[in-house]
Amino acid sequence: MPTDTKLITEKLPDLFSGDAVDIANKIDKSQDFMEGVRNLIELCGDDPNREGLEETPYRVLKAFLEYTEGYKENPAIHLEKTFDVKHKELVLVKNIEFHSMCEHHFAPFFGVAHVGYIPDAKITGLSKIGRMVEGYAKRFQVQERLSNEIADAIEEVLHPQGAMVVIEAKHMCMCGRGIKKTSSSTTTTSVRGLFEDRADLRMEFLSLINR
Repeated sequence: MPTDTKLITEKLPDLFSGDAVDIANKIDKSQDFMEGVRNLIELCGDDPNREGLEETPYRVLKAFLEYTEGYKENPAIHLEKTFDVKHKELVLVKNIEFHSMCEHHFAPFFGVAHVGYIPDAKITGLSKIGRMVEGYAKRFQVQERLSNEIADAIEEVLHPQGAMVVIEAKHMCMCGRGIKKTSSSTTTTSVRGLFEDRADLRMEFLSLINR
């Protein structure tokens, strides 16, 4: 549809990297997606051509491209900026807010990540940890994988003595649909290195995030 093509080319410039064949493929897939959203609107019982819904397929496409911006980068790269500081005790960044997308229902889940590590030879900037979390969260995810990816990135890039991640989140696929338990939340943990064997270190981490 010409209208779709104009919307895509004018308002979604990020789609236009690559060669001509790749760009044409992205436009075709974008148009197919928006047609699918129109069909979904009809299946739900509304008119996709009415004023309030007319541009909704484009808005949904734009939103999903934003929800999944993490695919455009390797989030672990943020940790590569390091500093030679002699610190051998726990470094903990608490309450890193994130929003992600459940890969099973494409429903949002959101909450906070608590990320800590015990340095060996190097530390990274505190803001870099937040950017790394954001990069992994902005993908189709499950919370368990998100926890593991964050812990693995810290271990692989910083080579710490130990790393630990705790994520607390609410899942709209459970709170807003299905079983509809609106007060429920989910906690996941991932531990690496010293944290695997030292219960006292895990307790120190947990006590600090609950303080």
